[in-house]
Amino acid sequence: MLAKHLPIEIINVDSAQIYQGMDIGTGKPSYDERAEIPHHLMDMLDPKTAYSAAEFQKDAIALITDILKRNKIPLLVGGTMLYFKALQEGLSLLPACDSAVRMRLAKEGEAMGWEVLYQKLLEKDPLCAKRISPSDPQRLSRALEVLEVTGKPMSFWLAQPKPSLSNYRFINIGLIPIQTSRSQLHERIEKRFDMMLEQGLIAEVEKLFARIELSLSLPSIRAVGYRQIWYYLLKHITYEEMREKAIAATRQLAKRQLTWLKSWPNLMAFDFLDPQLFEKVNEVFSAQQVAENP
Repeated sequence: MLAKHLPIEIINVDSAQIYQGMDIGTGKPSYDERAEIPHHLMDMLDPKTAYSAAEFQKDAIALITDILKRNKIPLLVGGTMLYFKALQEGLSLLPACDSAVRMRLAKEGEAMGWEVLYQKLLEKDPLCAKRISPSDPQRLSRALEVLEVTGKPMSFWLAQPKPSLSNYRFINIGLIPIQTSRSQLHERIEKRFDMMLEQGLIAEVEKLFARIELSLSLPSIRAVGYRQIWYYLLKHITYEEMREKAIAATRQLAKRQLTWLKSWPNLMAFDFLDPQLFEKVNEVFSAQQVAENP
């Protein structure tokens, strides 16, 4: 609705929507919606390709600069909070990804269990391990990869000064359950996943599953919903277990996102089910335009 009133171009900030062939499970806007409003950093990569927060930071800054030059408003939309943090606060100077080491660690994690690798990290880099959940294979494998590639723990690199970014000022708007109860949120999450199943999510994952170069070691396939269906297709879990695990994982993701947002500086929060949501958010943009053009 905002795009009907403002010259907006959208920059995707969802780490799963960047992948081609992953439409239903990521909740991508329709092709008609994307034809009406320019969407950037969406459907840009094959699922076999990893994409880092550092790459997002670089791509997003270039897009913001280009959109502003055309006198349009860059609207960044999505729930990958690490990407927002990387863009606004910068990133530590971590080494580039080593795909060979990452693939090997992923295979070890699948074979031995991620708890074994977590204990290894706890032994070698306890400061970093305390900030990572043993059930978070992506961050766990990255920490072990950095340790192996550089010989120095992730905690060392995170303590280094971050390079400065561009001087853009960001207006942070969070759509969260303020008046909406947790039970309502959980009910909507359950209904949303069931709707995805009805729309053909399993068939979408089956197309990915048929590609021998794709596996659970890839960030794309570990996305919520895709990971659980992948296990179902491997016949490791039943359909009922898949559904329950996917809904539970979505609820956990929502909880993590809310934890990020509650500590986000200068956040303007609105209830995502507020019937006056559009008017309130539009008012924020209008006030900003007045401030810039007194």
